[in-house]
Amino acid sequence: MPANSWPQKDSYQEFEPLDSILSAFVDSEEELFYRGYKGRRAKAALLLAVVWGGTLTLHFLSWGSWFVFALTGLMGIHALRIISSRPSDAPEALAEADRDHWPEVSLLVAAKNEEAVIGQLIDNLCNLDYPASQYEVWAIDDCSSDGTVQVLERLQQKYPNLKILRRSVGGKGGKSGALNEVFPLTRGEFLAVFDADAQVDRDLLRRVLPVFDRPQVGAVQVRKQIANEEVNFLTRSQAAEMALDSYFQMQRKAVGGIGELRGNGEFIRRQALERCGLFNEQTITDDLDLTVRLHLDRWDIEFLNNPAVREEGVTRTVALWNQRNRWGEGGYQRYLDYWRLILSNRMGFKKTWDLFMFWITQYLLPTAAVPDLLVAIARHRLPILTPVTTLTVALSLIGMFVGLQRIQRQQVLDGERSTISVGRLLVETVRGTLYMFHWFVVVASITARMSVRRKRLKWVKTVHQGDRGVAA
Repeated sequence: MPANSWPQKDSYQEFEPLDSILSAFVDSEEELFYRGYKGRRAKAALLLAVVWGGTLTLHFLSWGSWFVFALTGLMGIHALRIISSRPSDAPEALAEADRDHWPEVSLLVAAKNEEAVIGQLIDNLCNLDYPASQYEVWAIDDCSSDGTVQVLERLQQKYPNLKILRRSVGGKGGKSGALNEVFPLTRGEFLAVFDADAQVDRDLLRRVLPVFDRPQVGAVQVRKQIANEEVNFLTRSQAAEMALDSYFQMQRKAVGGIGELRGNGEFIRRQALERCGLFNEQTITDDLDLTVRLHLDRWDIEFLNNPAVREEGVTRTVALWNQRNRWGEGGYQRYLDYWRLILSNRMGFKKTWDLFMFWITQYLLPTAAVPDLLVAIARHRLPILTPVTTLTVALSLIGMFVGLQRIQRQQVLDGERSTISVGRLLVETVRGTLYMFHWFVVVASITARMSVRRKRLKWVKTVHQGDRGVAA
């Protein structure tokens, strides 16, 4: 690949960079944060009142059912477009003949008490099929109290391209703060972010970086795969959930919708990250927040189904509840924070419409399910949102089945399995879809809690077990 095939993004420069729009800072308790992040509780309460009030009203309006059917029809049209679309093929990997022109990359890992897994990841990242002089690995120790630092220092003697940044006590911002602190020290034209429990293929960089050849691409997310899938019901269900996510990522991109970052295995163009104001330290899900920022700044986020980044699935119900509450709350925060910019159509009609359709299924439907179900029981009738729920479940079944089928087909091509069992696919699909109903409980509780509780930033750490998690 010639050196001049890595163009800087010149399109859409007529738009004011998002960072300049969000740069009205306020000083409060010696902490800087954007004005848009204030008042989340009031906005959440208002939205909850509108959703609950609207749902109750529909039950008593003569045309309430017709409104729901019309909404379901609009969603159905979008769903049919998603199902019938064909994702584009992944580009060819970087050619060995152009090795001297491969771009510089910085790989970032923020770690706090990750002694059980950090060593394996660093070994993995420092042995990629990529010139050692062209990429660096940054491990950011966020005041670990276990043996994380000792493991990193020992590995630094082994790998010259491993660099360590130790955050001072009292460092704020969680993972976002750690990534922002190391950013000025990095040199890569592209940055990749990994969780401490990640594992990747040796040719990862060679297969991901060609996607950035299109200058409008600001970031790339690779598919997440559960490494300890066979441990129990929860891990097998999470594997099906990741297959569903990969299906929607690919199909939404195919119809001009948005791609989303998932925190682990995300690649970002340096220029795009700078224009968006780096990572938001006032959110508990930096990946979901950055997703909206990038699209608002007119960048595209691409998705690769292969290769995948492997990570531990949580094995206990309490850990799952804490993790999904963080994901759900962080995802909801971005709508509360950026709703004005989203409604201004800054990201374009197709992306805005796609985001709205999935907001209905991911947040509005679970939130409205509480009053809808209560009124339905009291009046001895079906919930009025049954058509929307039915469409959502049907789309989930289709997406999960096809997503699992794609993954297993790739495993056959890679020699990891010999056949694709339709029966097993059906079992995994049904099990995974039933498991996904936990999102109704999670989101319903989140939208209610955020309406009454003061804004807080609390990162609940997911504990990684390493080999113990695989064998649990």
